[in-house]
Amino acid sequence: QVHLVESGGGLVQPGGSLRLSCPASGSIFSINYMGWYRQAPGKGRELVAYITSGGTANYATSLKGRFTISRDNAKNTVFLQMNGLKFEDTAVYYCYATQAGSEYWGQGTQVSVSS
Repeated sequence: QVHLVESGGGLVQPGGSLRLSCPASGSIFSINYMGWYRQAPGKGRELVAYITSGGTANYATSLKGRFTISRDNAKNTVFLQMNGLKFEDTAVYYCYATQAGSEYWGQGTQVSVSS
């Protein structure tokens, strides 16, 4: 089992920045992909970004340029730097990881963009 706990969410004004963190614990050998999804109120869960163990990052097209995903393999932690936040970025952000064909999810952290 891989345990994921997100942190770093909160309330921010439009144009502001937040950095989300998600360390993995438990049976953390051979974690392959780590990444982030989000779910806005009344909408389905959508991919934000993911990064491979080798450091290759992929983004939702609409978010590329404002969001940056990174990963510290030594600490088994994935990060999401979010800049230029907009009202429509308000959502619960979920961390996930894949390992040997299984997927693991965190409980989510709320990001609210409001003036």
